[in-house]
Order: sequence, then structure tokens, then C-alpha cells
Amino acid sequence: MYTGIQHLHSYLSYLVLLGLLVSFVAALAGWFGNKSFTDKDRKLGLLGLIPVHLQWVIGIVLYFVSPLGMSNFSGEAMGDSVSRLYILEHPLTMIIAVVLITVGYSRAKRQIGSDNRGFKSIAIFYGIGLILILSRIPWNAWPGN
Repeated sequence: MYTGIQHLHSYLSYLVLLGLLVSFVAALAGWFGNKSFTDKDRKLGLLGLIPVHLQWVIGIVLYFVSPLGMSNFSGEAMGDSVSRLYILEHPLTMIIAVVLITVGYSRAKRQIGSDNRGFKSIAIFYGIGLILILSRIPWNAWPGN
């Protein structure tokens, strides 16, 4: 079970990054193009939000079934940078990123029919979330590495 969930979590990360990148670039284009935020743009924001939430749920399950997760939490593990990444840094940073992306989407969906504030909200919050995600991906375990 652990291996299957781990592979799902690893390969779903491609979809997460693609969805976030598409949503982020579209939001930047709308923001700087001074377009009005529409329902179509809100749905484009979902392209980044849904995979992120799905990945988060799978990551939480993986955290509790993994030998590198909660069961390995100790003071000794904090001294090892790889263990600390898997036990603390990766999960905590990803939770912060998911919260920021969710806040960005929630703020944007209230701006339908208004000026470009919805684009601005998605661009800023998704952009910060994307940077956080990219900063704490365990690149040594990246699929194909």
C-alpha cells in the first residue's frame, strides 16, 4: 500500500505543477492585460486548486503510512537534513502552500464580473504557493531522477 501511494503522490506532482503553472500564467495575463475576471477565469483557477488539494490529501495519507513520516519523528531525526525534510519541512511548507492557494482562489471567486482583482489574487497567492512548493520538493526522489 505504501509504495502505491508513494508512486501516486510522486507522479501526481507533475499534474499539480502543470495546473498551477497554467493558472498562474493565465492570471498574470489577465491581471496585466487589465481584463475583467469572469466565471471562465474562475474555472481556470480550479485547474490549479483541485490537483493541489488532491495531492495534499494523498500526502497526508502517505505521511501516516510512510516509514519516513510521523513514526520517525524524533530529536535524532531532526539532526539529519534528509529526515528533517521528509518529516517536517516538506509537509509544513506544503500545508502553507495549500492554504495560500485556497485563500487566493476563495478571494478571486468573489470578484467575478468585477475588474482584474480576481486575477491579481490568483497570481499573487498561486505564485507564492508555487514558489513554496518548488522550494520543498524532495528533488532527489523526483520521478525519473
